[in-house]
Amino acid sequence: MEPIYAQQEILLLTGTTLAATNLCNMSETEGKEDLTTNERLEEACWNGVLRELLPEVYLQPGEGRNLFLWQIREGESVLEINLGEVPLPIDRAFSIIPHYFIAEILCN
Repeated sequence: MEPIYAQQEILLLTGTTLAATNLCNMSETEGKEDLTTNERLEEACWNGVLRELLPEVYLQPGEGRNLFLWQIREGESVLEINLGEVPLPIDRAFSIIPHYFIAEILCN
C-alpha cells in the first residue's frame, strides 16, 4: 500500500499591509535593500517567518510528521506556497491556486 503524505498550499496576497510590513520587517533582510517587497516577502517565508506569524494556517500532519516548505512561486498578486512532507506534484483538481482549479472547472 502506498503511503499517504500531507500536502498544503497557501496563497499569500502580496501588496497587503501584512505582507509589506509585518512579514518583511521580521525577516533577516538587513543589507538587502535592493530587493523588491515580493522578494523580501519570499525570503521571509523561506526563513520561517510565515510559520511564526500564522501558526493557525499550518496543517499538523500528525505526531512525528512535519511539513516542509518546498516551493514558492510568484503570481501576479500572490505568492503560491507549497508545503508538504515530501515534494509532490500539485493535484490540479484539488488545488486552491486559481489558474489550476478554474481550468478543471471549465473541463467539466
